[in-house]
Amino acid sequence: MTNLYIIILAPLIGFLLNALAGKQLPKNASGIIGSVTVFISFILSCVLFYGFVSGTQQKMDADVFDWVSFGSAATGEAGIKIGFGLLLDQLSVMWLMVITGVGFLIHIYSIGYMHGDEKEHVFFSYMNLFVFFMLLLVLGNNLLVTYIGWEGVGLCSYLLIGFWFKNQSFNNAGKKAFIVNRIGDLGFLLGMFLLLFHFKSLHFGTLQAAIAAAPVNHALMIAITVLLFVGAMGKSAQIPLYTWLPDAMAGPTPVSALIHAATMVTAGVYMIARSNFMYVLAPETMQFVAIIGVVTSLFAAIIGVMQNDIKKVLAYSTVSQLGLMFMALGVGAFSSGVFHVVTHAFFKACLFLGAGSVIHGLHGEQDIRKMGGLKKWMPITYWTFLISSLAISGIFPLSGFFSKDEMLAAAFEHHKIIWAIGSFASFLTAFYMFRLVFLTFNGEFRGTEEQKKHIHESSSTITIPLIVLSLLAAVGGFMGLPEFLGFHHWLKGFLAPVFTAVPVAEAGGGLSHGAELGLMAFALSLGLIAIAIAYLLYISKKNLPLAEGEESGLGKLVYRKFYVDEIYDLLVVKPIMFLSGLLHDFVDRVVVDGVVSWVGRIALMTGAQVRKLQSGYIGFYLLVMAMSIVVIFFYAFILK
Repeated sequence: MTNLYIIILAPLIGFLLNALAGKQLPKNASGIIGSVTVFISFILSCVLFYGFVSGTQQKMDADVFDWVSFGSAATGEAGIKIGFGLLLDQLSVMWLMVITGVGFLIHIYSIGYMHGDEKEHVFFSYMNLFVFFMLLLVLGNNLLVTYIGWEGVGLCSYLLIGFWFKNQSFNNAGKKAFIVNRIGDLGFLLGMFLLLFHFKSLHFGTLQAAIAAAPVNHALMIAITVLLFVGAMGKSAQIPLYTWLPDAMAGPTPVSALIHAATMVTAGVYMIARSNFMYVLAPETMQFVAIIGVVTSLFAAIIGVMQNDIKKVLAYSTVSQLGLMFMALGVGAFSSGVFHVVTHAFFKACLFLGAGSVIHGLHGEQDIRKMGGLKKWMPITYWTFLISSLAISGIFPLSGFFSKDEMLAAAFEHHKIIWAIGSFASFLTAFYMFRLVFLTFNGEFRGTEEQKKHIHESSSTITIPLIVLSLLAAVGGFMGLPEFLGFHHWLKGFLAPVFTAVPVAEAGGGLSHGAELGLMAFALSLGLIAIAIAYLLYISKKNLPLAEGEESGLGKLVYRKFYVDEIYDLLVVKPIMFLSGLLHDFVDRVVVDGVVSWVGRIALMTGAQVRKLQSGYIGFYLLVMAMSIVVIFFYAFILK
């Protein structure tokens, strides 16, 4: 367990050092401390991962200390007892590798990106805290420990999205992320209450045994799993709680990469994968998860087609890819969903960091309408961005091809309509990603002459992480080579001990080899056709996105993101603001302030009258004293 403690505590120590002593540290020391602490966690995670691969490391599940005990448990009898415990198995160690490995590269990148920022030490302290809470989330052996990490990453997202708080719109984006996540977290909390009430435990192992031993209460399992999924909808940005994620682009670009690739948004996928033993008992919930996931994937992909902010395109891409992951979980392909989490972490981190390199090279410019031809000045950024774009588009033999094909094959076996929607979302993904590539890196530069003079490739602290991530995006799919081609699907076998409760065949388990090969060829063809269409429109025909305000019809509807934010503002935000204003004007000012004011006025008026008794005449005082003595004697001897 020692290695596990160090993995969790190293980023926490980095947070404390930077938070408490950051101002006194030498230049760049904060970045080094933040990076080294995460690197320590990564090395130890590699040790544990190798242990599982080689068979020398066993599953660890232990309470560090007793935390909550109430009911008859306090007297030693059967009751409710919750420990602060850690769980290390194949699923959690995979997430450890992603969080610490990709997180370390993002920290290295941040040294170059945040160089010269006046609050660099604060930034790295928040980043370390983010990693700490995410590690706690995936290593908790019960839902309460997981929930601490769950809320912790929510807090850190608020702090980092609004990091440049002098810009009010950035503050609003941070608040939006925090509030929308609280809505989802309420569902998670209610699901935990139901589990605690009915099964007297939140420990994953105890819950699995208790649920397996008890007669299945179908309605109860549906209620619990739906409520837990509501939490995942908020944290992993699914309809209708997805609107915070595109706005999260307000934070520094490394924050976007950390949220989208390595930490927060994959928490919902992890939680459902960890709770697989509950979801397989609620097939209606799994169907709901699959539908929400695939609809979210398509909806976000359609919006991504018309976005012109380089980071917003990638943000909607993340929402869409997360939808595909939930689609896979909903059809029972748990290991396929986890597979895509890993490959997505590689290419999405590379894409976001590549976008940050472009923004850095253009001194803050994010509008792709004002870019173009950047591959001449930024070749490393271009090639790494291109490789990751091919990967997310599902082009053979890059990582996204294998993981996305596997999820779509599982969907095809489960429900053809879900497969068709997911396939179309994947087609749109390839289109808008290469729309982004062509408009950013190809053609002629469309910015100002002043910008053109200063375009440059980023420093090595930025480009080296890009190169490493692009290599991972290229080869990461080989951990899940298709079994029907005679390969060993390593990841599925690795995760098999975690998904023992899953009776549903994993991707393609019931399909013929010909059907699987046909689906694979169809998915690849869709991606290539989408890229060809993007090439025709933006390279051959040299089309450019419309200027701001020129959109009309359906294009305007998509560009304005179907006015979902405006609808929420009209139906939710404005009524709440009106009610709060009414309560402020009436309850606060009239009732509360009125009561306080009148108490003060009554005290002043009473004091004004009573103080007249202080006349200063001795005769009056003697008269009052004599009258008081008479009253006392009257009460003492007559009334009693």
